[in-house]
Amino acid sequence: MFLAPVPAPGSAAASASADFYVPPSPLPAGEHGTLVRHQPSVVPATLLASARRIMYLSEDARGSAIAVTGTVIVPLAPWLGGGQRPVIGFAPGTQGLGDACAPSKLLQSGLEYEEVMIATLVTAGYAVVVTDYEGLGTPGVHTYMNRASQAHALLDGVRAAQDLPAVPDAGPVGLYGYSQGGGAAAAAAEVEAAYTTELDVRGAAIGAPPADLADVGRSLDGSMAAAFLGYAVVGLEAAYPDQVNLDDYLNERGEELADAVVDECVWESLPRYAFTRSSTLTEDGRPVADYLVEEPFVSLVADQRIGSRPPQVPTFVAHSLLDDIVPYPQGRQMAREWCAGGAQVRFETIGAPTHVLAMPEFGTRAVPWLARALNGRPGAANCGLF
Repeated sequence: MFLAPVPAPGSAAASASADFYVPPSPLPAGEHGTLVRHQPSVVPATLLASARRIMYLSEDARGSAIAVTGTVIVPLAPWLGGGQRPVIGFAPGTQGLGDACAPSKLLQSGLEYEEVMIATLVTAGYAVVVTDYEGLGTPGVHTYMNRASQAHALLDGVRAAQDLPAVPDAGPVGLYGYSQGGGAAAAAAEVEAAYTTELDVRGAAIGAPPADLADVGRSLDGSMAAAFLGYAVVGLEAAYPDQVNLDDYLNERGEELADAVVDECVWESLPRYAFTRSSTLTEDGRPVADYLVEEPFVSLVADQRIGSRPPQVPTFVAHSLLDDIVPYPQGRQMAREWCAGGAQVRFETIGAPTHVLAMPEFGTRAVPWLARALNGRPGAANCGLF
């Protein structure tokens, strides 16, 4: 629960909240990670912390400047761990495509399903920066599962937070994410050394990462989580509108679905499209998998693949052997490729069944690992043993 209620539609509070998400036009000059604006936000009732909603500059998949929003939560108690207070860049899991699904909005209303994990990190004494990603809350469609955009949004959120008085400007940084967030944290770990050279990233904790979208797409088609495939296809068009026009491929039912999901949150889409087969949504009756071996899709989806860029920081990767949404080989293969490239990787298999039930166990393992990594002692890698 949270200290403040959700603003009523049409109220002054709701109007002010909506105005926050409208970027200035033109965007202010500055490097990616520049803080554009910030305002007080709501703090979970169980936490002795302050919270601010932020807007900052980032870069999309093409390197163009965009505005992204997020939330920064900082404990009120002083940091007693030595050195500067660490900052955790928290990459949320799938929220949906609608602006109402932005984590910074859900945290205010008590509807963010990862609130417990966020609170765990804050209680450990860390400042936590939760990005909204591109297009969640801010104008435009969320570029769901876009590797570069999500990595940039996560890293730039930390950079922007370090401009706030309550956040150290040079403290150690950790990255954390599960599911979509696992993909974002993994992508950020791959590029942080070149993209944000001034951040002192000490490690990344990565759970159930969808590292190969073509493979995940085949698994999702017709499944309980078929909505996620719809999100990814719509997100691909949003990221590359000059190369993908879904109207060229979708039948009337498919166009209706694509139009609807851009305003939906995950709890709406999952039951609505469960077990939908993509072949029932295309003009020629072919499934999405058939398109993914043709241009422009084959090249665009290949660019989203995670694993070929070994991180320069220690990483912890964990995945449920019985994951029913992101297949177990996704995380393991990504970790193996990183190992082959010389990265320092710790991979663990989670015993809890299903994607959802494995999430708490991932957190239980990831938080102690992050604590060690932030202190410069991540522990032994286990490359070659998985």
